[in-house]
Amino acid sequence: MIFGSHVDQVDPVAEARARGAQAVQIFLGDPKDFKKVSVAHPGGAQGLRDDAQEAGIDIYIHSHYVINVASTNNRIRIPSRKLLQSVVNLAADVGAKGVVVHGGHVTKDDELDAGFDNWRKCIDGLEMPVPIFIENTAGGSKAMARGVERLARLWEAVRAADGGDEVGFCLDTCHAWAGGEELTGLVPRIMAITGRIDLVHANDSRGAFDSGVDRHANLGQGTLPPDGLVEVVREAQAPVIVETPGDAAAQAADIAWLRERL
Repeated sequence: MIFGSHVDQVDPVAEARARGAQAVQIFLGDPKDFKKVSVAHPGGAQGLRDDAQEAGIDIYIHSHYVINVASTNNRIRIPSRKLLQSVVNLAADVGAKGVVVHGGHVTKDDELDAGFDNWRKCIDGLEMPVPIFIENTAGGSKAMARGVERLARLWEAVRAADGGDEVGFCLDTCHAWAGGEELTGLVPRIMAITGRIDLVHANDSRGAFDSGVDRHANLGQGTLPPDGLVEVVREAQAPVIVETPGDAAAQAADIAWLRERL
């Protein structure tokens, strides 16, 4: 199996080596900025691509936090679509395997169906030189991807779009647990909906089950049942990225924790 972690953008290959990892996940620019998409590596997109290929390191991109293509607010939804396209295009330039994007949400006064349909429209207009992986989320009463039931409705909308079959799924263990999904049997429940799991974010949770709290903890140090966490990783059979707190040593320990139990 391939293991990696979310790392700093400047020298992802060095960060991967410091963790004993075969993959990295990075941002392309400031994840809280609607306008700027960039490569921090000194060699630019081509330099990062060449370094990663030479080292045998797979790259995944986490899209900007501000993206919310489900929104009914034109001032959020339209810039979000444009930003997602820019991230996907640059991800292709660096040779990334895929782009992780959050499911987003609508406001308390909106119908959920409006958000799902906005996802369909987004996929209809999105060019994907690399695939996007929609990630499940932990909280929000009007979130598009909290829990398996919402995910089923979201995937119905995605599949109705042109190019919907190319859209992948990223399973975050912390988000699932905090979002009220038991880990036992989670992978088969998701696979019955999406037909695929392209990436796993293996994170423990500071928040309790069904708390809606998105706070990651190091593996074995949070509220997730350790056996359930390992079961999800084993059954998903997808590359694994840890997004856990701490420095290279702490994340290397989390990767070792998983490897030992698998």
